[in-house]
Amino acid sequence: MEPTGEPTPYGAAAPALRSDRAEVIALWRSCGLVVPHNPPEHDFDFALGRDNSDVLVARLADRIGGAVMVGHDGHRGWVYYIAVDPAHRREGFGADQVSTAETWLRDRGVRNIQLMVRNSNQGVLEFYRRIGYEPSPAVVTQRWLNVDDSQGSSGRSCPVDT
Repeated sequence: MEPTGEPTPYGAAAPALRSDRAEVIALWRSCGLVVPHNPPEHDFDFALGRDNSDVLVARLADRIGGAVMVGHDGHRGWVYYIAVDPAHRREGFGADQVSTAETWLRDRGVRNIQLMVRNSNQGVLEFYRRIGYEPSPAVVTQRWLNVDDSQGSSGRSCPVDT
């Protein structure tokens, strides 16, 4: 669904506060975005309020109804942890979260956005296709620098899609 530009139940997205950490992580968990080898507490703390990254939230009355983590390397923008309260799915708020991330990046001169979706998550891949994203010809490769992070002792990639 395209962002409508119409008012939504959520307030305008704004940078998260450090005090939002537990609530944002709970939202990420409720959306199935947390995997054991990526501690969300580290991700939140690492991205929050930096020149090249942040966590943005949309508030619904007295709680957070949407969140997105965004960052860039000076050339490419990256979007992570796009989350919408499960009670408000399919109402356009996910597209609004993507639009918020796009605006944050555009305002910083970033011209290209990339994101990674697990191959097994066909519903999310379809969501991104509907809002104008397409598969990239680039291949993402990885190597674990700390074997403990990969949940195994072989040094190979994590057994689940990352």
